[in-house]
Amino acid sequence: MKTPAITEFLEKHLQGEHRDGLTAMLADIVASCKKIAMAIDSGALAGNMGSLDSENVQGEVQKALDVITNDIFIECNLQSGYVAGMASEEMDNIIEVAEKHKQNGQYLLLFDPLDGSSNVNVNISVGTIFSILKSPNKQPELADFLQPGIKQICAGYALYGTSTMLVLTIGTGVNGFTLDSESGEFYLTHPDIKVPAETQEFAINMSNYRFWQEPVQRYIDECLQGKEGKRKQDFNMRWVASMVAEVHRILVRGGVFMYPVDTKLQAKGGKLRLMYEANPMSFIMEQAGGGATTGSQRIMEVLPTGLHQRIPVMMGSVNEVNRLIAYHQK
Repeated sequence: MKTPAITEFLEKHLQGEHRDGLTAMLADIVASCKKIAMAIDSGALAGNMGSLDSENVQGEVQKALDVITNDIFIECNLQSGYVAGMASEEMDNIIEVAEKHKQNGQYLLLFDPLDGSSNVNVNISVGTIFSILKSPNKQPELADFLQPGIKQICAGYALYGTSTMLVLTIGTGVNGFTLDSESGEFYLTHPDIKVPAETQEFAINMSNYRFWQEPVQRYIDECLQGKEGKRKQDFNMRWVASMVAEVHRILVRGGVFMYPVDTKLQAKGGKLRLMYEANPMSFIMEQAGGGATTGSQRIMEVLPTGLHQRIPVMMGSVNEVNRLIAYHQK
């Protein structure tokens, strides 16, 4: 017997005031992720792989797929009528939703349409990240989007890898669904995901070692010393340069993912975006029993100051995250 499809799962588990809105919005998100998966699968055959001359708000050169996936996500998520406003990592300002598309506009949708896009041309896993907030009004302004992560109602990501998966939380745990290419349905394959509290893996860009602050250097030094060092155990390092892929691996088998602040990033505040990456992934990680911190503060409690604000990110197995917090406190 097949496991339940995502629609059946949501009908059973979505309760309360957000039931209708989230059911409709998640149906649109599922549709957009299917279309994005097809665009990525087409790859070079459809001419989707090259760079464009334009740059996004972050000053990064956009790939053709960055623009394609952004357009797909916006178009698909206008269907439910529950989205009052959107914000994309790829766009400078909030996306105003026309009145005809928000008959029941109650929610804000924030998203990174193609996380890890630098990996597209080398055929490494990429993803889509999204976050849903309650909108204070039907005509949202920029200030309405600047809510801390604890206000999230739903968050999730799609992983376009060896299979296409959708992983999400509605605040009652984390569940993973895999796309069946024959039926076109997402089926529950990873119920009630829990991050192991202990781990022997870490993910970080080691080339930045000389720029890190002392607490992070200390943590990594102890991992590299292995059984002969203070930790008395060997660690493995992983680095995919795709946050979705890194977080997914940790959800499945444990680990810790770090993109800390360093002397190169200090002026910007960090590398990863609070609203599009850090908050939704922290919500998922905490719901799976893991932890997420800037080093000095729980990520979900950071008060946003801007739509594209960047922060340090350390998340994963709770014992390792707690150790990193302790080193920063010292």
